[in-house]
Amino acid sequence: MDCRRFEITLISASDLDDVRKLFKMKVHARVSIGSNPDTEKRTPTDTHGEINPAWNFSMKYTISESMIQYPNDMLVIKLYCQRKLGDRYIGEVHTSMKELYEYAYPNGGSAVMNYPVQKGSAQSQGLLRFSYRFGEKVTVDKLVLAETIAGWSMC
Repeated sequence: MDCRRFEITLISASDLDDVRKLFKMKVHARVSIGSNPDTEKRTPTDTHGEINPAWNFSMKYTISESMIQYPNDMLVIKLYCQRKLGDRYIGEVHTSMKELYEYAYPNGGSAVMNYPVQKGSAQSQGLLRFSYRFGEKVTVDKLVLAETIAGWSMC
């Protein structure tokens, strides 16, 4: 099976919608790839930036080569405000893995992006900044993959 490593670093967000009027916003992000809910990873919560959180937090995945060949597999980053009564949704960013790869490929496989944070179909408030990097394509036996890269997921 052909795979590649994918590393994303969530850098920061700016000018987010203030979903918590009485108390400080404490923002974290949840990242998933494709339709598999088991791929979701989470940043630590920024407790100081409020509507301008900063994480500079990296996450690593191993993805199948087919994810960058077809526009169906999406990178989804959802932002939430932490609350005792349950996290409050702020907004999200969607982009296809294929688009990310095609943008980064001429630059050696890495790039830094700014995406508008969407809430609903037309609303947007704020920007999310992240960097990412694609590794070289490798062919991996499924059994070897399961045994050797337990901390990585997706292939």
